[in-house]
Amino acid sequence: MSIGSSASASAFFIVVAMSLAGLAHGLWMRSAASRRFRIPLDAGCTWRGRRLLGDHKTWRGFMVIVPASGLAFALLGALIEIVGSEAVPLWGLGPSGLVVLGAWAGFCFMAGELPNSFYKRRRDIAPGSVPTSGWERRFCLLVDRFDSTLALLIGMSLVVPLHWMTWVWVLLLGPIVHFGFSALLYVLGVKARLA
Repeated sequence: MSIGSSASASAFFIVVAMSLAGLAHGLWMRSAASRRFRIPLDAGCTWRGRRLLGDHKTWRGFMVIVPASGLAFALLGALIEIVGSEAVPLWGLGPSGLVVLGAWAGFCFMAGELPNSFYKRRRDIAPGSVPTSGWERRFCLLVDRFDSTLALLIGMSLVVPLHWMTWVWVLLLGPIVHFGFSALLYVLGVKARLA
């Protein structure tokens, strides 16, 4: 198997696993049960008179995406083992290792949104919003699409080897899928804006 096909297979594995976790996340965020966990991550703390992260960054997002990502990695790994495919190397991890890696990937994915939220609070941009025009709007929209994906790739690369081509594939596919989930959450009424 070539490095290119292994890298694209690994990227596909990551994107599919995170998409499955994203589905669980979307359903959870829509549920009435999740609303009681709308506890802001910053606990209302401020810095220089402004909130650290704002009301949209809550514990309820982390509560599901982390375990759902772990479960998705393990389930996809088991499926790959059942069909006997060697296209995805699974980084030499067994089921429990994939659960831990997936949970870590989910944590990094969610944590990747926090610096952008912190930046927006410093600039008095309301939670869930972007500037209305100019370079800052383009910057915020770009960061909104890539922050989580980059954090996931960096986090995973700290614990397993990811080929640079895997990075390229995930950076190409990930934001497209991420936008799809943002659109789904918008349609479901979880998010206030599409972008």
